Amino acid sequence: MSEPLGQKEQRKEVVKDIILKLHQGLPVEEAKERFLKEVGSITSSQIAEIEQSLIQEGLSPEEIKKLCNVHVLLFESALKGATAVEQSPAHPVYLLKQENREVEKLTASLKEWVTHRSRYETGPWVEKVKEILLRLTGLDIHYTKKEQLLFPFLEQYGFIGPSKVMWMKDDEIRTLLKGAITKIGALDREELVHTYLNPLIEEVEGMIFKEENILFPTSLEKLKVGDWMEILKESDEVGYAFIERPADTLTLIAELKRAVVEEPGVEEDHHVSLPTGRLQMKELMSLLNTLPVDITFIDKDDRVKYFSASRDRIFVRTKTVIGRKVQHCHPPQSLEVVENILTSFKERKRDSVDFWIDYRGKFVYIRYFAVRDEKGEYLGTLEVTQDISDIRKLEGEKRLLDQGKGDERD
Repeated sequence: MSEPLGQKEQRKEVVKDIILKLHQGLPVEEAKERFLKEVGSITSSQIAEIEQSLIQEGLSPEEIKKLCNVHVLLFESALKGATAVEQSPAHPVYLLKQENREVEKLTASLKEWVTHRSRYETGPWVEKVKEILLRLTGLDIHYTKKEQLLFPFLEQYGFIGPSKVMWMKDDEIRTLLKGAITKIGALDREELVHTYLNPLIEEVEGMIFKEENILFPTSLEKLKVGDWMEILKESDEVGYAFIERPADTLTLIAELKRAVVEEPGVEEDHHVSLPTGRLQMKELMSLLNTLPVDITFIDKDDRVKYFSASRDRIFVRTKTVIGRKVQHCHPPQSLEVVENILTSFKERKRDSVDFWIDYRGKFVYIRYFAVRDEKGEYLGTLEVTQDISDIRKLEGEKRLLDQGKGDERD
């Protein structure tokens, strides 16, 4: 028998009050005692709704992130055994859980080496721990699928706040992992364990609990079959962490491709007329994808409208990003910078902004341009990203006439 609406809302208000009291210093044990007495049980989607409403009422995602692990302790007993179960082995949630099982093996191995570190010589200990940490870098693919595939669909159903909090936790784990890899062998073992390894293990295992008891059940409840089909297709673009790409997933994707009608406008005889030329749609698409840069266009309402699909994109883009607010496409900690850039373009204070970063062995040049019409009205923002590692090495001259006839295409 379903719970009366008034009683359900009353229980949610009690939980909100307990969370607010936690942020004000209420001891966890007292919070749990009150929760068990006044609430007793709660669903994953109700937790997500509560976090969403807290953010809407002014509690920042950063504040929620600080006590995120405490929230999990509060809800742990109520959540266990109450999660939804997906059926198909090709379901995106099933595959994400399979990745988590492999992550658990790595954290268990890391935990064993950390616990028994006194038994091993420094050299072998460092080598083995570093090997495990490097394998854990596959977490970036796992987390990227959440951030670029699950979160956009949840946002369509009104769940924005909880995804922001989880993205912040994902980045916290990425930072811990990167720090551990960088500092291993340089820091004293005890300091490395205390500063990086123990927190890393705790956060990774905590994230698995949050995913499987809050994020995944909420997603299974809210998302429709068509949403999961799209996520399955796009997952193939992002990749899989720790597991092989499933054969039945490949079969399903092939079936989907055969079933999907080509997008309007890609026919051979369809043309786009421009002031300086006329191109077939196929020519225009191929031209944009051949450019030695990745481009993304955000319209005047801050929604992603287009991205090029070049062969070797630097940053992952999936079709789920189309129509998404650009503010939701960036980690919460960079949101203020994004807002400042867009505001400066809209107010005509700037026309371009650029950055350059080291990213996975590449030197990446990122540029943002305000796009304006002939009257100077703001139409949107163009992001241009380029790997300029080889360009930085150029010296002297190489003229067109110096190009040998025997040069081959890369």
